[in-house]
Amino acid sequence: MYSEAKDLYAKLGVDTEKALETLKNITISVHCWQGDDVVGFDSKESLSGGIQTTGNYPGKARTPEELMADFDKVLELTPGKKKLNLHACYAIFGNGEHADRDSIEPKHFEAWVKYAKERKIGIDFNPTFFSHPMVKDGLTLTSPDDSVRKFWIRHGQQCLKISEYFANETGIPCVMNIWIPDGFKDYPADRLGPRKRYMESLDEILSIPFDRSKVFVTLESKVFGIGLEAYTAGSAEFCMNYVNSRHITPLMDNGHYHPTEMVSDKISSMLLFNDRIALHVTRPMRWDSDHVVLFDDETKEIMKEIVRAKATDRVFIATDYFDASINRISAWVTGLRSVQKALLYALLEPACLKELQDKADFTQLMVRQEELKTMPFGTVWEEYLKRENVTSDYYSVIRKYEDEVLTKRN
Repeated sequence: MYSEAKDLYAKLGVDTEKALETLKNITISVHCWQGDDVVGFDSKESLSGGIQTTGNYPGKARTPEELMADFDKVLELTPGKKKLNLHACYAIFGNGEHADRDSIEPKHFEAWVKYAKERKIGIDFNPTFFSHPMVKDGLTLTSPDDSVRKFWIRHGQQCLKISEYFANETGIPCVMNIWIPDGFKDYPADRLGPRKRYMESLDEILSIPFDRSKVFVTLESKVFGIGLEAYTAGSAEFCMNYVNSRHITPLMDNGHYHPTEMVSDKISSMLLFNDRIALHVTRPMRWDSDHVVLFDDETKEIMKEIVRAKATDRVFIATDYFDASINRISAWVTGLRSVQKALLYALLEPACLKELQDKADFTQLMVRQEELKTMPFGTVWEEYLKRENVTSDYYSVIRKYEDEVLTKRN
């Protein structure tokens, strides 16, 4: 079947072997927080800060050991190169020790480094500016309270040090993404002040020395959140201007824009003006609801834009969703496989489509685009799984793991 599919794609000028070789070398950063509903290990605070996990499916990871075991199952059931994406709230303390977020250190992540090195994967990192008592009135880096703002500045600075530690230990650059929930439920009297404080706070975080060849700092925007419907300090315009003026990297989460905006349409523009860009791939449904990523139109369009721009080495791709209403490992695997499928789908697109557009042959362009939808893409995907020694039927493996492991977590 693969031989026939290979020949059919070859007639379109597509080399399936080249596509498969390219795909297996594209790294995707996989978020750890799907496994425990964004709880972490450093605080007993409930999830807050404009985000929310819904559902109560049994088997949530409760300890670092359980989360690592679950992540191992994800690695087993997904092909290709991966990184581990951690939030700061996943610090691991031992022997009764505890450090607040403004004083966490590399030593609190030694277990994660050991885990990553044993599996030959890198680590990305995120300061955790939510679910903490020092989030006062919903504000962190934009707070008018100096003590609050300085606490979170110190947190950001410590995270930079930890990110460089990850890069040094694993030998793989670390992407450190900054996102804050700061905003207001109703119309504010002052929009400029919080954004000015945000700018100054970010400047202070970035003022400490770090190796920019090892740590890529990204900044993530958001249009609104739960309880922050009227205003967020970190709007798209703020973040875009900040990253370009401070020479860091923009990060776009495709759930963080107005419903009529598509990140796939933004990628080409961002690539023209930035050496690198970063993505959090999710699936919004009417709002930033972080549903499990599917092999849907927008996911395919996002990956097409990356491949068409020959930018697979310029885009940091990460997953970001959390669903507690279904088996969490299945959610992880389904979402990650969907991103990988979309990348393969894009790699199997013929170059002649661009030529047809340039010649204004829009009739043939439409016909060829529709024909591609019924090409034997699934056969090429199955060949990829076979070569990566990954099973097609991941559900049965996950169901067995649920019966033997997850259901025993009380």
